[in-house]
Amino acid sequence: MNKKSFLDRIPLSPKQSLPEELANAITHGIGAGLSIAALVILVVYAARISDVWKVVSFSIYGATMITLFMSSTLYHSFPQPKVKRFFRILDHTSIFLLIAGTYTPVTIGTMRGGWGWTLFGIIWGLTIAGILLKIFAMGKLKWLSIVIYLLMGWMVMIAVKPLLQTVPRGFLTWMLIGGACYSLGIIFYVARKMPFHHAIWHLFVLAGCISHFFGMLVLMK
Repeated sequence: MNKKSFLDRIPLSPKQSLPEELANAITHGIGAGLSIAALVILVVYAARISDVWKVVSFSIYGATMITLFMSSTLYHSFPQPKVKRFFRILDHTSIFLLIAGTYTPVTIGTMRGGWGWTLFGIIWGLTIAGILLKIFAMGKLKWLSIVIYLLMGWMVMIAVKPLLQTVPRGFLTWMLIGGACYSLGIIFYVARKMPFHHAIWHLFVLAGCISHFFGMLVLMK
């Protein structure tokens, strides 16, 4: 009996029609292009104010955003099962990376100090745990992935007081708008019987990322 390779053991998501997959790829392909532009804008602004921490942290944020959109675009672009499985791993693990990447400009770019570095370490520790979970248990232990997502999303609450003292109010407004976009998009993500439900979910993700980008611009001031 032939043993299955590592990639062959990765489950594929329910098959979608060609037009749906095309829409999925295009929506996040646009996101990839916008992410590259966002990275350039943020790094140039950070360099102009001569803040090395902001240059580093915004570079990490931009890179994780590009990784997410590129992984998703490539995942939906290739029909071959083995290639699709490879990019599915990247697609899922990049979610953890983007969450951590979004925290990075806040924790080491603005807060720093004991709270900033502690939060930075915890978030990236959870990111590594989440990535390992997706690599070695894709399709299994879904409840644990959800727990890690929630922990990462709400971890900021342990440092809410120093956070409010260091970030502009407008930043929090854009973060909340972005969070609302992600939350509303989940309605379409789970509506698997709806045509183009996944492309609609992608649009909400794109809207959430754009909102967070504007938040990062506010954080730059």
